[in-house]
Amino acid sequence: MAFSRSALAAAALMLSAASTVAEPAKPDVQKMITPAVIEEMRQWIDTEIVRVSVGAQNAAKSDLAQEKIDELDKMWRAEQEAADKPLIAATLSNPLSVYLARMQGRSLGLYAEIFIMDQNGLNVGQSSVTSDFWQGDEDKFQKTYDVADDALFIDEPEWDDEAKIWRNQVSFTLTDEAKAKIGAVTVEINLTELQRRQSPAT
Repeated sequence: MAFSRSALAAAALMLSAASTVAEPAKPDVQKMITPAVIEEMRQWIDTEIVRVSVGAQNAAKSDLAQEKIDELDKMWRAEQEAADKPLIAATLSNPLSVYLARMQGRSLGLYAEIFIMDQNGLNVGQSSVTSDFWQGDEDKFQKTYDVADDALFIDEPEWDDEAKIWRNQVSFTLTDEAKAKIGAVTVEINLTELQRRQSPAT
């Protein structure tokens, strides 16, 4: 019995140590998210497919009341648990979503999620299913589109215990060719992968 208790204590100690190793120190995103990192994202976001897609949805939903926005968001949430997913399917299969999924794949693990919002904060395209369809009540939209045409918002990093990585969302305002605001984009970055790429080769 004494051996069994010792073994359990040792196992608990090992588990605690493993947990400590599994969650490294919180990354300094202000140092990691450099102008070069932002510019790389802008290069594939500032494209015709993004501008045309967002512009088309803005035109189609220009007079959308908040009640209708809430209804769409509620529908999106309900569809995540339903067999029939017309809104989710239509959004994920549109050209912009296909493009964003391709960009996420090409990043080779650097981008964990990408989604683009219109002037109402509604999703236009996304690389994967988001929990919400409307982002207009969140900082990613309110601290970008609602602020200025060149606004940038870098959120706090979060530890993903399942994937064992640090994640972080970077959002900024989208503009058309005339530099007028049309929407916003959020790119979720795998900070653990970014840190690996930024570390000197050993």
